[in-house]
Amino acid sequence: MRRYGKHTDEDDIRSRPNRRGNRPRTSIRPKHEDAAEGMVLTVDRGRLTCLVEDRAVVAMKARELGRKAAVVGDRVALVGDLSGAKDTLARIVRIEERASLLRRTADDDDPYERVVVANADQLAIVTALADPEPRPRLIDRCLVAAFDGGLDPLLVLTKSDLAPPDQLLELYGALDIPYVVTSREELDNGDAADRVREHLDGKITAFVGHSGVGKTTLVNALVPEKRQRSTGRVNAVTGRGRHTTTSALALPLAGAEGWVVDTPGVRSFGLAHIDPSRVIHAFPDLEPGTVDCPRACSHDEPDCALDAWVAEGRADPARLYSLRRLLATRERREGD
Repeated sequence: MRRYGKHTDEDDIRSRPNRRGNRPRTSIRPKHEDAAEGMVLTVDRGRLTCLVEDRAVVAMKARELGRKAAVVGDRVALVGDLSGAKDTLARIVRIEERASLLRRTADDDDPYERVVVANADQLAIVTALADPEPRPRLIDRCLVAAFDGGLDPLLVLTKSDLAPPDQLLELYGALDIPYVVTSREELDNGDAADRVREHLDGKITAFVGHSGVGKTTLVNALVPEKRQRSTGRVNAVTGRGRHTTTSALALPLAGAEGWVVDTPGVRSFGLAHIDPSRVIHAFPDLEPGTVDCPRACSHDEPDCALDAWVAEGRADPARLYSLRRLLATRERREGD
């Protein structure tokens, strides 16, 4: 049965009241053109501490961002209370385009990738020469992640008073990676921090390394006025260190321009997310030789054009060996 007549008017139609008292949903979202710019310093249980001008502002992600998460190093746009006062909360309404992205997975079979830091210029791979023993496979994996994410690598070798660095440096000599070698004494008296600082000036540098290598000790020396990290000893039974850093934290570099991002100690660095075709970009002397490679070439197969490229003297054979070693590291476990 028809409820209204043939010629109805809007005034005749009864509308349902909004019992929740809120406004109806709309697909139109505000542009937040007046939002302030900030940088994410750390993330803790859904709360993000951001640097806005010279203030630390606590914020949360706006609902309109959906599942898109902000990470340490992200450039973000914020609205709301930006005073930085206690118990205030701002809102992140936009995450700007990222210049670089360091990612890892728990292992090579894990499809879920974890973003470690965004917009970093450099990845400092901290490795002890002894106690605990160096793990070249882990270094290789960190290098692959750096090349894939657009970061320049830096090797920081600690505890040179316990073992010489020559053998490890020879392994990476063909990659022309800058490095710093330090001793335990230099870590304690600050000399190591001074030498490492020269490579960090004007850059955002993420520090990675497995537990017990002295990473947090070094970071504390680089930002002495903001020491917020505890340090741990190496387990005498397992030869592994204790995790003393539980979340990534960006800190301003003391005595120079730049930022240091301390990250949790890692025992594995999965590469399930890595596209091998991007790693070749870090080898500009080899990349032109891939033009004649077969489609989807792994660069480690009989028909790979890089063999002829190197045989013609266009690149150092050691560089091709290093590339293939890095590309193969995804198939090798870190303890192999």
